[in-house]
Amino acid sequence: MADENNNQQPVAAEAPQGGAPFEGGREGGRGRGGRGRGGNDRGGERGGRGRRDDRRGRVNAEEEQGEELIEKLVHINRVSKTVKGGKRFGFAALVVVGDGKGRVGFGHSKAREVPEAITKATASAKKKMIRVALKEGRTLHHDGKGHFGAGKVNVRTAPAGTGIIAGGPMRAVFESLGVADVVTKSVGTSNPYNMIRATFDALTDQTSPKSVAQRRGKKVADLLGRGGASEVEAEAAAEAIVE
Repeated sequence: MADENNNQQPVAAEAPQGGAPFEGGREGGRGRGGRGRGGNDRGGERGGRGRRDDRRGRVNAEEEQGEELIEKLVHINRVSKTVKGGKRFGFAALVVVGDGKGRVGFGHSKAREVPEAITKATASAKKKMIRVALKEGRTLHHDGKGHFGAGKVNVRTAPAGTGIIAGGPMRAVFESLGVADVVTKSVGTSNPYNMIRATFDALTDQTSPKSVAQRRGKKVADLLGRGGASEVEAEAAAEAIVE
């Protein structure tokens, strides 16, 4: 009788902690309680799942916002790497991404398959987007030049109805940017990578009358009135400016 009482005491002590004698013990913690049903050792697992769901919700929200972006595949090239025993082939993708409202970016990446390379390049482009000031939301504020390596480009503002006079990689950049009227010229290499970088070099130098006026501590009408326009015309032009 004494032995039976001694054997029952540990079971009675462990039962309130684990709820059930089998699941509350060490074996239950490792088996059902530890991994399957969230025992005392992994008590925060359910809370962790909730946080994971929140993170997935934020990621999905960002992806839904990213669906509004304009994605253009500029160039894709097959690359190879010589290793012991042969060659490994892959693909390099160059992608331009923009929102059509003054923001644009480019990215390039390599992968073993074409879809994966495009996905990685698109993600890289979204991280490096820049904002460009547009005149009336359709063209550039002023002419500009850009160069990278052997690539040189000239970009010029154009009146309404001109359209995008550009070819190859430069057209993809301006279409993604949201420019409707522009005249461009590429001088030098036709390498799409250098042309894209030269185009972005020209776009980063673009400024607007509003930014110049803020930098110099003046009004936009004061800057626009120096070209011989009257004060009324300068104020009207200043109000019509759209970044």
